[in-house]
Amino acid sequence: MPTIHILPHPEYCPTGTRIDAPAGTTICEALLDHQINIEHACDMSCACTTCHVVVRQGFETLNELDETEEDLLDRAWGLEPQSRLSCQAVLSQQDVTVEIPRYTINHAKENH
Repeated sequence: MPTIHILPHPEYCPTGTRIDAPAGTTICEALLDHQINIEHACDMSCACTTCHVVVRQGFETLNELDETEEDLLDRAWGLEPQSRLSCQAVLSQQDVTVEIPRYTINHAKENH
């Protein structure tokens, strides 16, 4: 079972943490399952960028980006070469390290 190392984020995970999640799970699902309430305004349907993360280690072990995700990422705040939408990034058997950007383009948070 892969481990996700989440780097500290002032709101979602102030001290950082490590969580285990089954291969085949998206990063977003894994975070939510462990009460790390990352934004996901489109309910994980790949229609926004609020669940944007930067994969600091293990980027190459995730599934490939599709065209829809690539197009949406162009709108994400703080886009980097190893950015992914966490609702589309599927874990393999390898560990990953992710950073949740401090901001999103979302103007109002919703409680999911």
